[in-house]
Amino acid sequence: MVIVKSIKQTYLINSSLDKVWQALVEVKEIENWGAGPAQMKGLENFNFKLWGGDIHGKNIQIIKNKKLVQEWFGGDWDRPSIVTFNLSRDKNGTKIELIQTNVPDSEVNDLENGWKRYYLGEIKKYLERR
Repeated sequence: MVIVKSIKQTYLINSSLDKVWQALVEVKEIENWGAGPAQMKGLENFNFKLWGGDIHGKNIQIIKNKKLVQEWFGGDWDRPSIVTFNLSRDKNGTKIELIQTNVPDSEVNDLENGWKRYYLGEIKKYLERR
């Protein structure tokens, strides 16, 4: 039996809401912070690829500058993980709340660290040095 877990993380990024949104959905920005080669558009039902397809899935809900919900597949997952990014203004920029559900138990630690080291942590570094 595979136990399924969730991951929740919050990031404060000293950058505008619009720039953080662009870093999530615009290919040029995604490739600039390190998840390329990428295929992405800020459109519902768009099938995306990050890191050349190592992570892939579909955008299932888009509310520009507020919410991005995606189905994610990685490795040999037989069903998607659901990733939700909730964005809001913060006095020093933008707050992102990440919720990832349907995470295979065996991958929770790797994914928790991956968000920090390779995804949202990289977006934060990239946008804060601009």
